[in-house]
Formats: sequence, structure tokens, C-alpha cells
Amino acid sequence: MQAIAISGSPRKQGNTETLLQRCLDRLEDRGVQGELVPLRDKTIKGCRACTTCNRLRDKTCSQKDDDFHPVFEKMQHADIIVVGSPVYFGSATPEMMALLDRAGYVSRANGNLFSRKIGGPVAIARRAGHNFTFAQLLMWFMINDMVVPGSSYWNVALAREAGEVARDSEALATIERFADNLAWLAERLA
Repeated sequence: MQAIAISGSPRKQGNTETLLQRCLDRLEDRGVQGELVPLRDKTIKGCRACTTCNRLRDKTCSQKDDDFHPVFEKMQHADIIVVGSPVYFGSATPEMMALLDRAGYVSRANGNLFSRKIGGPVAIARRAGHNFTFAQLLMWFMINDMVVPGSSYWNVALAREAGEVARDSEALATIERFADNLAWLAERLA
């Protein structure tokens, strides 16, 4: 089993990366190898709805930025996909949505490449908006025919300054239970 956790945060070692790494560490404890992929230093343009992926059906996007295809390939090879984003004015970061929009279009144009993969979202907010962002990201998993296990609460946290998420004990327990459920489900579906 292979997992990928994608961080939409521009901050290196910020709260989003911390929570995603916690998820990956818990998965590793359960025998699932994983990789954290931060989008902060990558250039991934938004989808142009050009529909070239529908015409070509070759698992590629026609845009010529260098960073989309390597991340997309990792998503294709992963059994488990977890995405995380801080909240920006009530929604996920533009970098995260650019990746997910394009990945979703290319996947659906090529026979639903993410169908029945396992995963789910994580959202971190300073004060509010995390439920909207969580739902926004969850919709991507749902429309891509993916399987999302639950947890003891929604996969959300409250934090602003780097490291602050470590004090949100409920969020930490929730993400650990989510990781346990990901591993449990992956084992049963293998």
C-alpha cells in the first residue's frame, strides 16, 4: 500500500503539513508507506476547461507547467490520497484547487482513474471556515468515485501560527483515527 498526502499550504512545516505528516506517521505505524507532497514551491495553473484531456485520453493535461504531471502521476499510483489545505477566506488555497480541478478532469476523461481509491480531506483554520473548506475538498473525493472513511469528528483543526495545531488535541486524535480507518479500509479492500 502507498499513500500520498498533498499539502496546499504555502508555509513550510506549517500546521497543514504537521497534521498531514501525523496522518502519514500513523499510516506507517499500520504498515502503509507514504509521502508528503507540498505544493508550496510548485507551479500548477488552474484548469482552462479546454477539454483537450477529453479528446486525447492519454492521461495528460495540455497545459505546459512543469509541476502538475509529476504530482498527478503520484496520485495515480497511490492507493490512499489525503489532501490538506489551510482556509483562505472560507475556501481551500488556489494551489490546491488548481491541482484537484485538473487532476479530476484528466482522471474522468480517462475512465475515472481515482475510482475506488481511498482518501479524504483535512482543513485547518485560524478561527472559522474549516467546515466549508472540508466540504469543498470532500466534494472532490465524492465526484471522483472515491471511498472516504469517517473519523471521530471532521478532519479539521484550529491553528494559525506554525506548530499551533499540536495543541489541538481533538484534531490530533481525529486525524489519528482517520489514519487508522484509512489503513483498516485499505487492508480489507486489498
